Amino acid sequence: MEKKNIFKWKHYQPDIIWFWCKNFEVDENGLSNLEILIVLLYKRCVISMEKENLFKWKHYQPDIILLTVRWYLRYNLSFRDLVEMMEERGLFLAHTTIMRWVHQYGPEFDKRIRRHLKQTNNSWRVDETYIKVKGQWMYLYRAVDSEGNTIDFYLSKSRNHKAAKRFFKKALRSFHVSKPRIITVDKNPAYPIAIEQLKKEKRIPIGTKIRRIKYLNNIVEQDNRFIKKRIRSMLGFKSYKTSASILSGVEAMHMVKKEQIDLQDQSVQNQNIFINQLFGLTA
Repeated sequence: MEKKNIFKWKHYQPDIIWFWCKNFEVDENGLSNLEILIVLLYKRCVISMEKENLFKWKHYQPDIILLTVRWYLRYNLSFRDLVEMMEERGLFLAHTTIMRWVHQYGPEFDKRIRRHLKQTNNSWRVDETYIKVKGQWMYLYRAVDSEGNTIDFYLSKSRNHKAAKRFFKKALRSFHVSKPRIITVDKNPAYPIAIEQLKKEKRIPIGTKIRRIKYLNNIVEQDNRFIKKRIRSMLGFKSYKTSASILSGVEAMHMVKKEQIDLQDQSVQNQNIFINQLFGLTA
């Protein structure tokens, strides 16, 4: 796309345009000063519109909403724990109010944080773990790279090659994910079938190797334990939809905690400021 035609595709969704603008390389020869100003203003407008739409009709300030959601997703806290913590600040919230916020904003955390994730390497470690939803077992597919950085995750009602294939396709669509050179898996026979199908569809490089060495997958199994520990304190999920919403937020905050976002200062305080800015809140 030529730099002079950056607004030609204005029928695209704002988040796509926002991502493009964020990664746009501005130089004196490519754009005039006016066009540079338009790009910068457009970014600010999109963030402001997203903030207005996200928090419209809420009875509480956006920073309070983000604080409670962020704490719930990052730490082993219950909704009632957060109610007490907010009471110390002079705020009286119902635990069901916080629960609704988590269901609504959990996926937004995942969506917005993904734009700023560092690139993962091309050595994938893949595993699935069990999650109980309304008394039934479901399967959380997860992948990390050789350094422990989260590649992606996918909650599935089934455990077969079709589910594995959907997971791989989801991971390959992520901006921060490198195409795999090696995929390390367990003995689940579904993985080789899914990988071979994706090779035929040219979604995965033909030369990608499948490796089954148990100790190499320790890194993803250890990462699974953190997610399982957080989920265990939630005392179960009531539906697939709510479990997927909460898990997306938990995974997003886990990536922030692992310093996968592109920040020079990775202190908790700076991470919190960064998240607030993602939602259009200034420090």
